[in-house]
Amino acid sequence: MEFFCGLDVGMDETAICVVDAAGKATLETVVVTDPDAIRTALAPYLGRLRRLGHEAGSLSAWLHPELLKLGLPAVCLETLHVRAALKAQRNKTDRADALGIAHIMRTGWFRKAHIKSEACYRLRLLLTHRRNLKRKFLDLENAIRHSLKVFGIRLSRVGRGGFAQAVREAVAHDALVSELIDAMLNARAALWKEYCRLHDLVVKLVAGHELCRRFMQIPGVGPIAALSFMTAIDDPSRFRRSRDVAAYFGLTSRRWQSGSSIDVKGRISKAGDGDVRRALYEAASALLTRYRKKDKVKSWGLALAKRSSHRKAVVAVARKLAVIMHAMWTTGTFYCGDPDTSAAEMRAETTAKQRKLLGAYA
Repeated sequence: MEFFCGLDVGMDETAICVVDAAGKATLETVVVTDPDAIRTALAPYLGRLRRLGHEAGSLSAWLHPELLKLGLPAVCLETLHVRAALKAQRNKTDRADALGIAHIMRTGWFRKAHIKSEACYRLRLLLTHRRNLKRKFLDLENAIRHSLKVFGIRLSRVGRGGFAQAVREAVAHDALVSELIDAMLNARAALWKEYCRLHDLVVKLVAGHELCRRFMQIPGVGPIAALSFMTAIDDPSRFRRSRDVAAYFGLTSRRWQSGSSIDVKGRISKAGDGDVRRALYEAASALLTRYRKKDKVKSWGLALAKRSSHRKAVVAVARKLAVIMHAMWTTGTFYCGDPDTSAAEMRAETTAKQRKLLGAYA
């Protein structure tokens, strides 16, 4: 008889449930969140254990490869799909979740989540901490601006470079406020310094990566968009068609159909990696509004903006950029936005941009 296992993974403890082919629970226990402890608990079922499922989470990148190394048939499940399947439970407990995941594995009604490579997670960690420092910096700067409004001081026309000096001059007459604002400005300066450090590291990594440099040949696509897209995909072969990437990042419309009378297409789903979606949106906006040369994707987007709206056109161009970048990755081709450009001119322009990028951050 075959058996199916569900794990509800916690930071300290993991609930384990094993069911047979008929759905009867044969094991319910709790062990320490450790691959060896989980394998020890499942030792009586190893020869007949068909699938072992666990929900994608913060520990999945470490736990899933370790379970596979121990010979367990581990499957990482998409969080949203598991959450929707477990909503039918009356009570939400670790034990009930493990039982529900075990039944999901038994029925086969699940979606696999892709576990990225260790190198990919390292790059994503760099992007994540760069984003966190930038958000904290902006939060601190906005807090300083807001606190000065109590005294009627408005800094709406002060740039980032002259912000600290303008604030110090504005509160110089008040000893207490000057002291506390100085502490806030010092913290702001420290955040900006470390943010620039991580940003420069991102640019250096992109400058030395051939695929990211090819992505940056697309107008509007910068180092952050290129590296974010590459690390989010990790393995391009897991998408059968390039246009599936747009749905993966939530850039396709939602659809609600019921019978023959209801068929509604809404706004984009916003599923998947939000950072990549925002990076693609910013790249599309830059292509439509800042790029001055001839480009067929830009022309297509501007024509769509005339028929519909600028915002919808930017989303559509972002969706097209995702498809183009995946196709470039799988085929090894380069981007040529102007059909009148010759192959020699395109190669010369590509080489010049790559040398410029490498030279600036060598």
